[in-house]
Amino acid sequence: MKAKVNPTLYQINTRTWMNELSRKLGRPVTLSDVDDEFIDSLVARGFDWLWPLGVWQTGLVGRSVSRSNPQWVDEFRSVLPDISPQDITGSPFAIRAYRVHEDFGGNAALAQLRMRLKRRGIRLLLDFVPNHTARDHYWVTTHPEYYVDGDEADLEREPHNYARVQTVSGSRVFAFGRDPYFPGWPDTFQLNYRESACRKAMAEELRAVSTLCDGVRCDMAMLLLPDVICRTWGARALPADGSPAIDTPFWPEAIAGVREQKPNFLFMAEVYWDREWDLQRQGFDYTYDKRLYDRLCSRNIDSVRSHLLADPEFQSRSVRFLENHDEPRASATFPRDILRAANVIACAVPGLRFFYEGQLEGRRRRVPMHLGRRPDEPVDVDALKFYERLLQIIKRPVLRQGRWRMLTSDAAWVGNPTAHDVLAFSWELNGDRVLVAVNYADTRAQCYVRLPWSDLSGRKLSFRDQLSDAKYDRAGEELQARGLYLDVPAWQTHIFEVAQG
Repeated sequence: MKAKVNPTLYQINTRTWMNELSRKLGRPVTLSDVDDEFIDSLVARGFDWLWPLGVWQTGLVGRSVSRSNPQWVDEFRSVLPDISPQDITGSPFAIRAYRVHEDFGGNAALAQLRMRLKRRGIRLLLDFVPNHTARDHYWVTTHPEYYVDGDEADLEREPHNYARVQTVSGSRVFAFGRDPYFPGWPDTFQLNYRESACRKAMAEELRAVSTLCDGVRCDMAMLLLPDVICRTWGARALPADGSPAIDTPFWPEAIAGVREQKPNFLFMAEVYWDREWDLQRQGFDYTYDKRLYDRLCSRNIDSVRSHLLADPEFQSRSVRFLENHDEPRASATFPRDILRAANVIACAVPGLRFFYEGQLEGRRRRVPMHLGRRPDEPVDVDALKFYERLLQIIKRPVLRQGRWRMLTSDAAWVGNPTAHDVLAFSWELNGDRVLVAVNYADTRAQCYVRLPWSDLSGRKLSFRDQLSDAKYDRAGEELQARGLYLDVPAWQTHIFEVAQG
């Protein structure tokens, strides 16, 4: 199946999904029990990808750590006041083995779901967590050389970052997997990418995962960059056997190994710290665009505009989102009008459009990934209607395969600065034209949007708003001379279908 341009992706929390489907059917379920109604809804909304987060086999150690960490349990209880130990299922990022969890029906159930999705034109994305494994992964005892060592002093000084474990070579102290800016994840052990056998083993794992899906989202992919490894671990990551440390990038070779067998396999990187371009150059098709998310949250029109003026190739390979499993719920972060404006911006620029399960229904409670149950929340009918309409708009070929351009907004009259607050874009494909305008500010704005088309003279154009019933007819000569006049209330948007009147 050939990858689509500017695709849409739907992420779902597999554990809570299966829990709710089990409650609905009154029995334990697996991935093979996913009903046609769910797949039909993905097709109707125009989704190209499904990402069921957390399908892999986790272990008892991860579950035990999650249930015994007081700080985590307090957070869990704030989300689920009636929580029980059974609700705490452990982090899906503490992976014991890259086989589908036995609770979800194993690899066979996933294969069946994948085939059903493929028949409907939807591709399957799965997780790959390269930085670490679960503490009860079999490599911990059989291949201790794959992990970053600590010593007694590390364990005494930083018990939150190290733990003792028995291996085939005796008692060892291993480092927890970690982001260098935060304490370690105590349900994981850190892999050592300066060790050649570890790199080879993880490349093999990646190839094995690629046989089960159509793409992977690589968790915290920038942690494998050589300079990040050296800065985080230093001499601790030197191979224990004294062999030379490997300091070449892991991703180019690993990605090439997969694409030898699967040329159209998709790689998406979760990445921060302005390392997105580095990972795109190393072979990733798409990289998280956390910068746009942060700038939309800050409501700073200048930073949003400057961000969208980046290199066109970089733009087209960015993942646009307003929430995911790591971020707070969008409905709890943005007031309603601002949320709609931010959504239009995120969906009306090139890149992969990413939606998280519950976002469309206006859920407000972020559920930690360690939980297998979430609280019930009422559907926000107005939010759902907006998203349904927006998804139908961005399904159109012109907003997928079309040419995108950022437009200039001129002052409506001398001394009126509000044109600066309007972001405007155009899309064009085979004569099909769309104009998007967003007032991303808390005051009304007036402006003339300069149109990029040179064939307007002698024509009458109709502008029909896809988000409302508004329709405007304008003479081509006027549009050619000054542009399209807009008077846009605070935080309001237009997505105009442009046609000859």
